[in-house]
Amino acid sequence: MARRSKTGNRARKAGGRKTAKAKRSIVPKTLRRRISPSASQGTKVTRLARELSEALERQTVTSEVLQIIGRSASDLAAAKLCRADPAQIYRREGELYRSAAMCGKISEAYRAIEKSGAISPGSDTLVGRVALTVRPVQIADAWSDPEYRAKENARIGNVRSMLGVPLLRGGEMIGAFALARDHVEPFSPREVDLVRTFADQAVIAIENARLFNETREALERQSATADILRVIASSPSDVQPVFDAVAERAMNLLDCWSVLVTRFDGEHVHFGAARGALPDTEQFVRQQYPMRPNRETSLLGRSLLERIVVTSPDVQAEADPQLREYARKRGFHGELVVPLLRDAKVEGALVLTRAEPGPFTQREIALVQTFADQAVIAIQNVRMFTEVQARTRDLSEALDQQTATANVLKVISRSAFDLQAVFDTLISSAVELSGASGGTICLRDGDGYRYLATSGMEAGFKRFLLGHPPTPGRASAAGRVLLSGNVESIPDVLEDPDYVLPVYELNKTRAVVGVPLLRNDKVEGALVLNRTEPGLFTARLIELVQTFADQAVIAIENARLFDEVQARTRDLTEALTYQTGSSKILSVIASSPTDVRPVLNAIVESACELCEAYDAIVVLKDGDELVSSAHHGPIPMIQARWPNDRNAVSGRAVADRLPVHLRDVLSDEGAEFPTAQEMARLNGFRSILGVPMIRSDEAVGAILLRRTEVHPFSDKQISLLRTFADQAVIAIGNVRMFEQVEERTKELSLSLDELRGAQERLIQTEKLASLGQLTAGIAHEIKNPLNFVNNFSALSAELVGELDETLASAPLDQKMRGDVGELTQVLKSNLEKVVQHGKRADSIVKNMLLHSREGSGEHRSADINALVQESLNLAYHGARAEKSGFEITLKHDLDPDAGAVELYPQEITRALLNLISNGFYAATKRKSQAGDETFEPVLSAVTKTSVRP
Repeated sequence: MARRSKTGNRARKAGGRKTAKAKRSIVPKTLRRRISPSASQGTKVTRLARELSEALERQTVTSEVLQIIGRSASDLAAAKLCRADPAQIYRREGELYRSAAMCGKISEAYRAIEKSGAISPGSDTLVGRVALTVRPVQIADAWSDPEYRAKENARIGNVRSMLGVPLLRGGEMIGAFALARDHVEPFSPREVDLVRTFADQAVIAIENARLFNETREALERQSATADILRVIASSPSDVQPVFDAVAERAMNLLDCWSVLVTRFDGEHVHFGAARGALPDTEQFVRQQYPMRPNRETSLLGRSLLERIVVTSPDVQAEADPQLREYARKRGFHGELVVPLLRDAKVEGALVLTRAEPGPFTQREIALVQTFADQAVIAIQNVRMFTEVQARTRDLSEALDQQTATANVLKVISRSAFDLQAVFDTLISSAVELSGASGGTICLRDGDGYRYLATSGMEAGFKRFLLGHPPTPGRASAAGRVLLSGNVESIPDVLEDPDYVLPVYELNKTRAVVGVPLLRNDKVEGALVLNRTEPGLFTARLIELVQTFADQAVIAIENARLFDEVQARTRDLTEALTYQTGSSKILSVIASSPTDVRPVLNAIVESACELCEAYDAIVVLKDGDELVSSAHHGPIPMIQARWPNDRNAVSGRAVADRLPVHLRDVLSDEGAEFPTAQEMARLNGFRSILGVPMIRSDEAVGAILLRRTEVHPFSDKQISLLRTFADQAVIAIGNVRMFEQVEERTKELSLSLDELRGAQERLIQTEKLASLGQLTAGIAHEIKNPLNFVNNFSALSAELVGELDETLASAPLDQKMRGDVGELTQVLKSNLEKVVQHGKRADSIVKNMLLHSREGSGEHRSADINALVQESLNLAYHGARAEKSGFEITLKHDLDPDAGAVELYPQEITRALLNLISNGFYAATKRKSQAGDETFEPVLSAVTKTSVRP
């Protein structure tokens, strides 16, 4: 797991406490007071309250994540929101994916499995499926999923339901975001969308961390290179401190298991310096040298003999058993060998090993090659220093030679990097000490040569030499030296048929001797002395001239080394300045995530300063126009908007998505840019550079640099301006993403308000529905006995009529007949009133049923067999609940072809329940009236398809 800072931990703890407090107050008091009317209402209101709580919690944690991104690039914050544990981020390494960060309750065994494993695309793992599909993937239960092969690991980690979301940057998958639960509960669509948001934010954090790490890595490498250069400067006579510094810096900077510096004399390899993780590294390695290189059994030998960089991602897997055994014995896997080359000559090698298998990156190899070049510089400096010392000791044997050499060396020490002054002194001393009448020094100049210094020459001959550079050939002493690379002595130019240079005519020269200026066996020039008297130069005199030639070569080499060091120092200084400017802009980006203007202002200021421009402009696309969004410099901005077309440098850069560089706008090359020429005449600039700002293969604007004089921009300045353009795009993207997050937050807030309104409406609807159901139930219960009352009242009225008819023929006295007739009339009148009021009650019941049917639900297609089956089950269990001893046999004969019917499911279910309940009542009543315990009531339900002719 990535290391977390204390500050980050405190921030997350504080954020956690705020989230907990928000959870406790998520349900309003007024809502809690309403949650009590009934069990069903309480369940629904609780569900709605939970959804409301989740919405608020998502908003809270999203805000926390946005704050955490600014402080840490490795923390995971989605687990608690989605009720998941653990949570992990996987980083892509080539075609594999490895765990980069994890949090939650994770056992050490599961943590070790995740850290040591590498996942490839495929359906057998969660991350593999995400890599295969490049979209969110869910596994409902890792323990039972048939394609998930890591079931044992899932059980070790107590992982059941899983969710994986890809981390995408520019359409390319750079990793995955994985959540898991310790129980089976699939993630909801809202949780998947939320994790997608976290994945996008994780990509931002990873990208920020990558930019920061690259900047830090570059600074560390430059610092190490500068340290070694300082050691080289402070130790010109001893190469050991340089070797120690190279080994130490490489060990620390490249995370090595060991580093070895060796010397090679062409036959044997010698120990130079060593550093390693094992305490006996230096002692153990020193004992192995000197040795002869062997390309078959040693990567070092192969590199030295073939003069190439040799690398192995895992030496313990090499075919040669000696290589494997040595690697196992010393405990390393990866190995890199870089030869120390100077002009195709091998001076030694750098050997780096690592404890873990894996290749060295091209950037790391390039850094090691830089260390190797510095080691070669140190070796050459020491070699040169040693050679000068030896020459000085030899010259001390002769007083005259020592005096002359001392004078020359004084000049070299005073003007070590001014070749003209050194060569003037050299040739003057050589002429004076040798007794020659004159002399010249010529030096390589590109593919040819030129005379650089003369002494004792006639003015006419000097002018002739300057106008006729030497060429390799037999026509002159210098030409012969340049051709052969050896000492050339001519005792009398008048007697030599091949000698055609008019030295006698112009300078009265007779005898000439030439000595080559050699560096690494390559002729760099020649030192020529002449005399007016014929005759050979003595061997001692030639040796003296060779000494001066050697000193000339030393001066040349010192000047070259100084130029190289100066150039490298300038490059390092320039790179550091550029990186400082980039770091400044990155800090502004980090401190201004909601406003792009400070970033653009910082970019134009840095670009103007570092690229040595008179002004800098950032323009952004606005429909069919380009708008100036930031400007720095003294050149006035007469126009703030101009058409986005190819007639302007900015428009051309945006259209082609390539840099446009006009060295002189007003020259012929600017003819293709009439708008640019018009602006140049108005604003007074000549050189202009435009670099597009590209996001997702689309140009969103451009950065312009201008100069008032014709002064083209360098390749490094163009590259730096491209970096500034990329940073501007990052800033614009950050602001746009922040605005999107704000807009999303507003949408969530609006959704929350709508949810609250829906909740209130739902509660009211449930109350009305419950009232309708209650009304319908009461009406149905009243209707059956009311029908009985109406029917029997009507029947009783008829019976009273029949009674009157029967009594009319009966032998009754007049008084009795009058009493009976009065009673029958009263009874008949009462029954008519009962019928009248019964019909009124029936009308009321019908109105109640009609009212309840107004909320009878949706008219839709429903399976008739399913409705019958559901009604039977509901009626049966209802009867059992009402009377514990209720028993009846249910028979089904449901036609599978009955199919679906367009109806009101709620109404037909109510009707079926009434019919079935009446059947239960009738069957139970018959059983009780019969008094037969063996009687078994049966209720049959039959559906059939009716076929019409």
